[in-house]
Amino acid sequence: MKEVKLFHFEACPYCRDARKWLKELREEYPELAAVKVEMIDERLEPERVEAFIKAGHSYYYVPTFYVGEEKAHEGAASKAIVERVLRSALQ
Repeated sequence: MKEVKLFHFEACPYCRDARKWLKELREEYPELAAVKVEMIDERLEPERVEAFIKAGHSYYYVPTFYVGEEKAHEGAASKAIVERVLRSALQ
């Protein structure tokens, strides 16, 4: 199982939706609750974002999901997209 990283910030309405769907999906599907999701608030942890970018990764919009080392989704997401991200981490 791969770890998921979610880059977000608190005031972003698209990020709020993504966090809400993460919670809902983990409650609806017990198998998805096992996926570890590391949430990185880019406004509160700029040094972590900078280190991630220096390591060769990039993104422009939030929310952005990484599964392992691969970008899985960037920008506004639907509940279906968040589910796809979580399920891809199970493989």
